[in-house]
Amino acid sequence: MQDWLEITLRTLSSVVILFIMTKLLGKRQISQLSLFEYITGITMGNIASYISLDLDNDWYLGIVALSVWVIVSVGFEFATMKSKKLRDFIDGRGTVLIKKGKLLERNLSKERLTLDELLEQLRKKDVFQVADVEFAIMEQSGEINVLLKKEQHPLTAEMLGIQVPEQAEAKTIIMDGKVLLPELKAAGLDENWLNKKLREQQMKLKDIFLGQVDDQGGLMLQTSSKSIERAKPKNPKTQLLQIMKQFEVQLQLQDQLFLDEKDRSDYQSAINKLQALINKK
Repeated sequence: MQDWLEITLRTLSSVVILFIMTKLLGKRQISQLSLFEYITGITMGNIASYISLDLDNDWYLGIVALSVWVIVSVGFEFATMKSKKLRDFIDGRGTVLIKKGKLLERNLSKERLTLDELLEQLRKKDVFQVADVEFAIMEQSGEINVLLKKEQHPLTAEMLGIQVPEQAEAKTIIMDGKVLLPELKAAGLDENWLNKKLREQQMKLKDIFLGQVDDQGGLMLQTSSKSIERAKPKNPKTQLLQIMKQFEVQLQLQDQLFLDEKDRSDYQSAINKLQALINKK
C-alpha cells in the first residue's frame, strides 16, 4: 500500500476512534476540563497523531494506548464521584477571592491572579465595582462566580409581592423551511392553525428560517431579512391587578421612609383603600 493512502486511512480511523472515545469520556471532557482531563486530552491528541503518521510501528498499538488512557480517565471520574478527598486532590478546590466585601490578597497571589484580571472577570459578570461584591470564588474550572451585596440585587416579582403566571419554554415549530410536527403537536397546535397564521402574514413556509411559538400562543417568524412577532395579548384584568400590586408596594415603601405621623397616616389610608380594591377584583 502506498504511504499516502495508508496515512489517509490511518488518519480517518484515528478521527473515528478519537471521536468515539471522547464521547465515552462525556461532555464534561469538553466543557469543564480538570487538570487530569486536560493532560488526558493532550495525550490522546498526540497518540492519535502517532496512529496517523508513524508508519514504522503497528497502528493498533496506538489504539491500545488510547484505550488505556480512556479506561484510566473514566476510572478516575467514577472514583472522584465517590471520594471527596480524591476529588479535591484531582480536580482541586475553589478559592475564595472576596469575602464579606473584602479582597483576600493572599488567595489572589495563590492563584497568581492580578487585580486587572480579577476586574476583567467581574466585568464579565456585569459587576463594575468591587464594593458591590459580597462574595466571589474562583471555581476549579477557573471561572469566577460572584454574589452581590443584598442592596445590589435586582428587584424581582417575588420581592415586590407580585404574582406572575408560570411560563413554559417556547417551542420551535419551523426550522429551515420545514415544519417540526412533534414540536407543533407538543404545543397543542396543528398544521391548519399554522397555515392560517402564515396566510395572515402573507408568508410562505419555504421562506421561513425559524418559527417559534410561546406558551401564550404568540408566533415568531424569522426570515433571512426580517422578524415578525404576534404575541397573544395578556388578560387586561391580570395586567391591572399587577399594576395595582406594584403601586401598593411603592406606597408601603413610602410609608416606611416618612417619619411624620400625618404622612404615614395618609399613606396607610391609601394602602387600605388600594387593598380593598384589589380584594374586590
